[in-house]
Amino acid sequence: MTDKEFGLNDIVEMKKPHPCGSKQFKVIRVGADIRIKCVGCDHSIMMPRRDFVRKLKKVVEKASE
Repeated sequence: MTDKEFGLNDIVEMKKPHPCGSKQFKVIRVGADIRIKCVGCDHSIMMPRRDFVRKLKKVVEKASE
């Protein structure tokens, strides 16, 4: 398994922190666009999959099956 494999409800770490200071986000939508929610302040961000994969550092926690 590579670090770049992610799925719905996974906790991921991004390269740059959110303005609230948290680097961890929960994946809440997967498709052509990815929506992530900040673990620190619950703010959600939508971005194209290409940008998300480029900014992703690692998957911290896989969602339970």
